[in-house]
Amino acid sequence: MRMRKKKNGAKRIQNLSALFINCTENSAEIDGIFADERPLRIEIGCGKGDFICGISESEPEYNYIALERVGDVIMSAVEKYATSKGLGRLDDHGAWLAPDGTLYDGERYDIPTVNRGNVRFHCGEAKSFLSLLPDNSVESIYTNFSDPWPKKGYTSRRLTHSDFLKEYARVLMPGGMLKLKTDNDSFFDFSLESIGESEFELISYTRDLDASDEFSKGNIETEYERNFKSQGIRIKALKARINK
Repeated sequence: MRMRKKKNGAKRIQNLSALFINCTENSAEIDGIFADERPLRIEIGCGKGDFICGISESEPEYNYIALERVGDVIMSAVEKYATSKGLGRLDDHGAWLAPDGTLYDGERYDIPTVNRGNVRFHCGEAKSFLSLLPDNSVESIYTNFSDPWPKKGYTSRRLTHSDFLKEYARVLMPGGMLKLKTDNDSFFDFSLESIGESEFELISYTRDLDASDEFSKGNIETEYERNFKSQGIRIKALKARINK
């Protein structure tokens, strides 16, 4: 379902631009963006931020980069994360109200690095961003409820297409993990087959997350996940490891 265009979107993103990663055509400015050096995890398609907010809180020993290609969607994720970190809130007119009472309305809220927590965001295509990262620099990659691109001719856009898997294999460190959740049976079957033909080793999978002790323990639900489950749709999940 397409998200309704939000008011003052550009201003709202600018307000919290301190939480975004700056990228150029040839580089991503990731050095020094976190207060502490920790292993790096990436979520591709963070949606409205339920998963990235949850996992960054429950597993704080990692740093996280959340990717999303839709501006209005990532804006909701960033605002949700900023609120959870005590960095203020969105006011009734679309401006950002900081804890000290300062109102940012299209102006950058220059949050100290130490207060920004362990998540940064990037709005753009996943493949383009990943191409800017060094080899062996990522501990885990998460893809939750990505677009299954079911139409013919769109196969290469699926996040488990061989082209994506090759890029994941490059940026993941030895033993790094790819973790996936989806509601779509066809996409899940495609993913199992694609991973089976790749450098990845399929560690485990389930076609009913709630019935699996391994996958349900500590599971962080997304908004999509809750909606699908309310319709009686079973959630599929898998874990794969890169051995190199």
